[in-house]
Amino acid sequence: MDMFDKNREDILSKSAPLADRMRPRTLDEFVGQKHIVGPGRLLRRAIQIDQLSSLIFYGPPGTGKTTLARIIANTTKAQFLQINAVLAGVKDIRQAIDTARQTLSLHSRRTILFIDEVHRFNKSQQDALLPHVENGVVILIGATTENPYFEVNKALVSRSRVFELRSLTDHDLREVARQAIADPERGYGSWNMTVDEDALAHLVHVANGDARGVLNALELAAETTERRPDGSVRVTREVAEESIQRRAVLYDKEGDVHYDTISAFIKSLRGSDPDAALYWMAKMVYAGEDPRFIFRRMMILACEDIGMADPRALGVVVDAARAFDYVGMPEGRYHLAHACLYCATAPKSNSSMAFFDALDAVSKEVADDVPNHLRDASRDSEGLGHGQGYLYPHAYRDHWVAQQYLPRALQGKLFYEPAAQGYEKGIRDDVMRHREAQIEAMAGEPDDDPLETGGRGMQTKKSTRDRWIKRTSGATGGMLESVRERIFELASPGRDSLVLDLNGRTGLLAFEAARRCPDGGVWVIARDDKSEETLKTLAHRLGPLHRPQVVRAGPEDFDARVREACGPGVAFDVIIGRNVVFDRPDKLDMIRRALGLAAGKGVVVLAETIPSGGQRLFKLVRFESGKIAARFRESENELFADSKNAMVNWTSRSLEEEIRGSAASEARSVAARFRSRRRLAPEDIEFWFRSNENGAALSLGDRLRRGLEPADVDSIKQALHAQLDYRDVDWETTVGFFVIRKA
Repeated sequence: MDMFDKNREDILSKSAPLADRMRPRTLDEFVGQKHIVGPGRLLRRAIQIDQLSSLIFYGPPGTGKTTLARIIANTTKAQFLQINAVLAGVKDIRQAIDTARQTLSLHSRRTILFIDEVHRFNKSQQDALLPHVENGVVILIGATTENPYFEVNKALVSRSRVFELRSLTDHDLREVARQAIADPERGYGSWNMTVDEDALAHLVHVANGDARGVLNALELAAETTERRPDGSVRVTREVAEESIQRRAVLYDKEGDVHYDTISAFIKSLRGSDPDAALYWMAKMVYAGEDPRFIFRRMMILACEDIGMADPRALGVVVDAARAFDYVGMPEGRYHLAHACLYCATAPKSNSSMAFFDALDAVSKEVADDVPNHLRDASRDSEGLGHGQGYLYPHAYRDHWVAQQYLPRALQGKLFYEPAAQGYEKGIRDDVMRHREAQIEAMAGEPDDDPLETGGRGMQTKKSTRDRWIKRTSGATGGMLESVRERIFELASPGRDSLVLDLNGRTGLLAFEAARRCPDGGVWVIARDDKSEETLKTLAHRLGPLHRPQVVRAGPEDFDARVREACGPGVAFDVIIGRNVVFDRPDKLDMIRRALGLAAGKGVVVLAETIPSGGQRLFKLVRFESGKIAARFRESENELFADSKNAMVNWTSRSLEEEIRGSAASEARSVAARFRSRRRLAPEDIEFWFRSNENGAALSLGDRLRRGLEPADVDSIKQALHAQLDYRDVDWETTVGFFVIRKA
């Protein structure tokens, strides 16, 4: 750069618009978009460690897309090139690629190519860019105001991480404006300028989330306001109203507003709100939306969301659409309104979704023949007996008879659930009665499966039994999946949430959190060396920016270790854990410390096994002596009622009350019972009868030995071995789910 270039840049920087002069230069100056660049967020970490992959910034004007790209340019060690898709062509792309190749070959430096308005590139231009993004010659950063999933080459999108920037909040816009007012170098800090609070509120409100809009209006107000005798400038509400235009209500028939508006319309119909439905439909019609598109969506809703609750809805919409085609505009608006109001006020049922459950069953089922009595009798009834046993419904009273219509493997399977309103309410009882009768008919059918009757010998029966054992042994895993699903249902993390798993173990929750929060971040606590090794091994499969961060910590210092690992300013939106405190004597203290790591509106969700509500052995065994049976039951109940044992001296209700009574948090809980198949081993029984007289909690054997003779205790143990060794039993587990927030 020569002195003329430097002089030109100095002149331009001083005469540039305020919005350009005040453009943030670092992440610390950047306002808004905390969901992607806040402390601990994925993009912030990527920028800070200079580990960027291809990115696409998508959002409305004035939200910081280009600014983020320039911050990256100021931060990265890579070469940074910038082109504008409005002005550039294939030649400019090739020139940028050649420069990137030379830089990589000569200096071993990567090149970041920033393309503003990337959606303006046509297909050939985007195709020209694709192979160089794919082979890593350039790292693409694209900025667009249009949805990239519709407007950008799908191959480019699939190789890039899309970050959606949101319109700035009023708080963000106030901060932007105040920065400009206070900055003596780039803003008006040297002007002795004041802006009335109501004037600033007006600028912020009308800017509609656009930082550029509020700065342009502030600049116009400052530059056109006459200075006072003392040289100061005051911007009043009247000046502000003259300095910014009214917001325009936008409606792009091919963009996001189109899809968002039709979504609002359909959801209003589904929610039975005729006022809102009319409003959103009026907005679409006023903007020039094709009425046939609106009718088409109402035809879908008539079956998807109204369905059998009012079978006439589809006919009403179809008739209204035909009438519209015959009448045309503007009178055809009456037919739009008629169909809209009918759908909005009709009873609702989505029972037609049962079809997709049936499709899912078909996709997963093992090949199963059509039952013999349902087969076509016109061709093979004599030779193969097809159709024999079929009961002709019209030959019976009410034109119905109980018989099974599903394949054998699906007998008893239910797909259709009639709603309890509208037309379906009238047929619900009949459907249920028919099902009950068909189940009874199914139970009366002969069992002619040789795999079950042993018709092929004992080996076949053994194979069937082994398959049954294999099938039921995974039930505990199914229970864990249910617990995990309930935890995330209660926590409701967003894509950009920061999540902490308090007890990682093997990553049951942490890796699910990583999948659900790809734009946020996940930290997981490993309580021992084995857990740490397991979590790090599994996490290694993921990229460095997407894997859960493992923190080695025990229950006594987990909060301090997490703060040390995450750095200052990091607060978690969601904190989750399974079996974090259930066996701890200091349950409340651990929960308080967990809350100390939560953001202001953060939530702690725990799933804790409640041993006192678990399976009782006396329900699984029989004793010849009533006295011994009674003593066994009494001893086991004593074990689960031990007030000194932190593992069993609590329930979900008592812990909830203790948390709420602390005045530091609010909590709600619910206990759920799970039943699984568990195979008991001799080692389990020996553990229950271990001697623990010198320990903190007496074992079941210790308690029995205090009230029975040694011979009686030994007979109980032998009975348990005889009846339970290597047996699969129904095992009940009670889990308490706790949702906790700061008071």
